[in-house]
Amino acid sequence: MFEREYGRYCCCLFSHLCSLGLHLFFYRCGLERLFAFPSRALRFTAAGIILLGICYLRGEQIIKKSLVKRSAVSGIVLLFVDMAVVMLAQRYLTSSLVAIIASSTALWILLLDVPMWCTNFRNPLTIMGGLIGFGGVVMLYAEQLNVRWLHLYSERGILLLIFGCISWALGTLYAKYRSSREEKVNAFAGSAWQMLFASGMFWLCAVINGDVREADLREVSVTSWLSLLYLVSFGSLLAYSAYVWLLKVRPAAEVGTHAYVNPFIAVLLGVFLGNEQVTFIQVSGLLVILLGVMLISRKRKAQ
Repeated sequence: MFEREYGRYCCCLFSHLCSLGLHLFFYRCGLERLFAFPSRALRFTAAGIILLGICYLRGEQIIKKSLVKRSAVSGIVLLFVDMAVVMLAQRYLTSSLVAIIASSTALWILLLDVPMWCTNFRNPLTIMGGLIGFGGVVMLYAEQLNVRWLHLYSERGILLLIFGCISWALGTLYAKYRSSREEKVNAFAGSAWQMLFASGMFWLCAVINGDVREADLREVSVTSWLSLLYLVSFGSLLAYSAYVWLLKVRPAAEVGTHAYVNPFIAVLLGVFLGNEQVTFIQVSGLLVILLGVMLISRKRKAQ
């Protein structure tokens, strides 16, 4: 009972304090002087090393071939691919729209979680909720054809972002059914290795892209360093570790519903602090997506 209640509490804390909306805002407003690939590489390198050190001091078996191998897959698919795609999508979309579309991640987890199909789709309300949620995403996509103030290639950004959502869903399911089986419930070495492998990929991209050669740390503002510190501590050490831990004790579809909190925060930050424009169709699409999740959650509580 305690584990279940504590899991719900961590999920709520993760959703509100460390949402994608805040992450996008800090990257856009605070890390403007840090190149995209190096900033993410620094973030996950620092967080991975710190967490791995904590795990070692706790007496965990941090070097285990099967754990490291499966954590590499999880880290690359769950963290690197998704965040790299989000980074590219932000070239064409506002942070508000990125967070709104990313809220469909929970629906992808629901659809791709094959072992839980019998449970998730046992009631028509769940199927209806999934269809309604995707209807909201379709509304957001169709809007791009008519809105003039959006980027010329905004459709490209949306397609990239959908690919990133699928990657995050697949990585989440792999972490739940593969990686998490290699360690105890309250162990976090797997999370540390996932962040380290993701950081390795970001460092590789930074070298290939020339960001490492061109970066000048003397020009990085204090705000940027503070933003990076926030993302290392709250975004990685607390939020991501809590996410992976919750996958061990709760259904993946339930843990994935944190994505539906992100758009509210992202839209508010984008409008009031980032001077971004939000259309009526975007807000309507968001409400449709939330309606779909409410149906899914109602069914889950009824069980």
